[in-house]
Amino acid sequence: MSEITVEKLSYFHGKDTPYEIKALDGIDLKIQKGMITGLIGHTGSGKSTLVQMFNGILRPHEGKVLLDGEDIWKRPKDIRKIRFRVGLVMQYPEYQLFEETIYKDIAYGPKNMGLSESEIDERVREAAEFAGLEPDLLEKSPFDLSGGQKRRAAIAGIIAMRPELLILDEPAAGLDPRGRDSIFQNIAEYQKKSGSTVLIVSHSMEDMARYCERLIVMSGGKIMLEGNCREVFSHADLLESVGLDIPQITKLTMMLRERGIELDSSVYTVEEAFEKIIKLYS
Repeated sequence: MSEITVEKLSYFHGKDTPYEIKALDGIDLKIQKGMITGLIGHTGSGKSTLVQMFNGILRPHEGKVLLDGEDIWKRPKDIRKIRFRVGLVMQYPEYQLFEETIYKDIAYGPKNMGLSESEIDERVREAAEFAGLEPDLLEKSPFDLSGGQKRRAAIAGIIAMRPELLILDEPAAGLDPRGRDSIFQNIAEYQKKSGSTVLIVSHSMEDMARYCERLIVMSGGKIMLEGNCREVFSHADLLESVGLDIPQITKLTMMLRERGIELDSSVYTVEEAFEKIIKLYS
């Protein structure tokens, strides 16, 4: 397990041009080891820019990104090695599939790591299982797969490198509810079995509440809130003031509370709400 820390991190889109925009503004942050953390924020808050800093796709204009205490840009020629340790699944990664078969696509990263054929094969099959891909799909062309299967294949391609930190930017974007649940369940199972550190970027508060142990909220290129789900969702008014939503069940318990029913307004899952309502009337 590895730990990412950022210190006074700033980044500008269009730097030194008339169109310069400050995308990240002096961020200090630590991603906790060995758990699933959610990164949330409205469009333009800086989420995607921030996670692209973590594995060196983007380089900070100010500040540092530290992996286990060492600046990832200390040796710029070794930045490629950082990308094996910090795996990033971009939004709609299925559009980046390019090999003849799913097997070859998943094997691409491990092959570039210089692993033996037997090790590559082991990793491909293990990653496919984690991602929820049936073995008989591995020899198929990416173009023969459904959108959800392509998404799984792209995720498997990153998992096959066995990154110490796995980052997924909107991993369930565009999928139907069943597909969303399945993808997130596979990610949770992967984290549990591998013990890896996982960071998920998502707009879905329900998904964040259900699968994340810790949340980071961004607004205007800064960290606005940070804590466990209960701590973050207790600031419902603040979240809504910056264009973010809260879980539907939290809204419901707040409405019931306004009507005189003594429910904790920080409830954020259906299961928890059910237990509290039962206890209230038993």
